[in-house]
Amino acid sequence: MPKQQTHRKVTVSSARELLLEQEVEALMDPDVIHEESIFLAEETGIIFLDELDKVAGGSEGSKSSDVSRQGVQRDLLPIVEGTTVQTRYGNVKTDNILFIAAGAFHRARPSDLMPELQGRFPIRVELHDLTRDDFLKILTEPASSLTQQYAALLETEGVKVQFAEDGLAKLADIAFQLNQSSQNIGARRLHTVLERLLEDVSFEGPDLKGQTVQVNADYVNEKLAEVTQADDLSKFIL
Repeated sequence: MPKQQTHRKVTVSSARELLLEQEVEALMDPDVIHEESIFLAEETGIIFLDELDKVAGGSEGSKSSDVSRQGVQRDLLPIVEGTTVQTRYGNVKTDNILFIAAGAFHRARPSDLMPELQGRFPIRVELHDLTRDDFLKILTEPASSLTQQYAALLETEGVKVQFAEDGLAKLADIAFQLNQSSQNIGARRLHTVLERLLEDVSFEGPDLKGQTVQVNADYVNEKLAEVTQADDLSKFIL
């Protein structure tokens, strides 16, 4: 069957770029690309297994759940040990691939894993809790930080939100205090704190069109005073 074609009008300079891309793709050999990708995956690949504690057979739960966890571990074991996995691009050997696993292990322990699987993760590293400075970095340093996401979301309603330095510092303090006084959920705490902080602005966004909301330390104290003083913080735990 002939390939489907689409017609569109572009400038000469844009047409040159499009034709160049088409010719470059035509010169590429898919088989060579697949072979190179498989070689790189086998020799320099890294696989990260998150929430490994969920498959550890802890003391809690029923026997059926323990059996299912054991089944997942048995499925993971040959892959971590080294085997050949079939993919759409060809067979990939996992002998030289680096496997890194992570988990909270607050209910289960690493020793609850199968002994064979434990032996495939010989290096154990314990992470420290996030500090107040860590929360501040999360709020300011990423290119798409939570504060920028909320500002962009409210900007669609015509509301401009500006975060002052003292306001960000106060947010970091509150997130750190909540994690210390209740269940420590890490950086996820910032989601609940910011949602509570800006919930009034979010609901009243259409009525505040054209206005600017300055989020400083006083604004944070006013909106989150109830959160910092309340003893029951269960509703802020995700």
